[in-house]
Amino acid sequence: MEWKKEYTEKLMSPAQAAKLIRSGDRVYLGTASSIAYKMAEAIWDRRHELENVEIQSSNGYEASPLYDEYEDNPFSYNTYFLGVNERKPHRKGLPVKYNSVHLSQVDIWAKQNARPDVAILEVSPADENGYMALGPSGTAVGCDIISVAKTIILEVNKKIPYIYGQDTLVHISQAAAVVEVDRALLPYETQDPDDISKQLSKYILDEVPDGATIQLGLGNISTAIGYGLKEKNDLGIHTELFNQPMLELIKNGNVTNKCKGFMDGKTVYSFCYGNEELYSYLDKNPDFYCVPFTYANDPRIIAQNKKMISINTTMSFDLYGQAASDCLAWKQQSATGGQVDFVRGAQWSEGGKSFIATTSSFIKDGKRVSRIVPCFAPGSVVTTTRSDIQYVATEYGCVNLKPLCMADRARAMISLAHPDFRELLTDEAKKYGII
Repeated sequence: MEWKKEYTEKLMSPAQAAKLIRSGDRVYLGTASSIAYKMAEAIWDRRHELENVEIQSSNGYEASPLYDEYEDNPFSYNTYFLGVNERKPHRKGLPVKYNSVHLSQVDIWAKQNARPDVAILEVSPADENGYMALGPSGTAVGCDIISVAKTIILEVNKKIPYIYGQDTLVHISQAAAVVEVDRALLPYETQDPDDISKQLSKYILDEVPDGATIQLGLGNISTAIGYGLKEKNDLGIHTELFNQPMLELIKNGNVTNKCKGFMDGKTVYSFCYGNEELYSYLDKNPDFYCVPFTYANDPRIIAQNKKMISINTTMSFDLYGQAASDCLAWKQQSATGGQVDFVRGAQWSEGGKSFIATTSSFIKDGKRVSRIVPCFAPGSVVTTTRSDIQYVATEYGCVNLKPLCMADRARAMISLAHPDFRELLTDEAKKYGII
């Protein structure tokens, strides 16, 4: 039990641990539901003492002065995926760096871009051997961060579940400091899907067979599909994100993980959003296997699952069926993420399919705007190219674009558009010689 002595010797307050950060340091704070918010507050309290400190995180969503305060803010930011928190300083004009990298290659961001001087990790209480689990989302990029960080600070939180999987642990001997907190994770509750999302989901659900292995994203459409899968049997899960609808499928008996053909019996994931029930469900649960993004999102790994069904969403489609999912008209919304990883991996899977969906339109300032456009606005980014796209869906249908020529693709995309825009899209397609 020598580790207990070492643990005690390294134990300090958040304010004391924050003193380990120096001007010019790059500081990693975490990912999604595994961000060290108490240490974030302690860093904010030192804002008048620190210069040129870069804060690194991804997909944070809990309130924190480090992200919510803009006056007198000396910090810069770096992320591989802008979430709720990272978008705040970005939209306020504070310096925010973001990296366009597939999640299957997020180790490039960690080791060659971020290269943190200090890594602050929110972890579970220690086990009998002095190991702490990286938490519900900490494994996603944790091992890559740990491998390059010069100083590691552990924020030990009694509310963090002990996660099983690959590269999920950190030992007290690796840490320079330990901070103990008792902080409940802010629930990330899913909203009831709207009628349009429910209608859209039916077209995709018709294409999902029993025994499929599922990957889902966030949002109304994914939630509607997730709950709609309660009509299916013997599903498996291999996903980057594990969320509330997936837990409901497990509890309802729809997920058995017995037909995957790869890691049968295990729900494989990299990060989580959910409520207290979900996080408690993960605690020391041998049916769950948490892995880094570089594993979960590797298309070669994804393809080993049978009937792999990848379901993601986008902000806009063009007439070729290309998806602009992370940046429109110079406005960065998120990042490349894992969309292309799962689009490719699902299509390489035996009996697999990939879907990208969106509602056909939305209302802005009282005016209807089409999400299907002749071409993207300047400053937009194609996340998933026409050569990668397979199935696309709106509330007006679902079409496999893969075998279609460009003219037929355009016709198919027009058929999926809101009726108010189909004539305009047809005229534009003819104008530019697409049809």
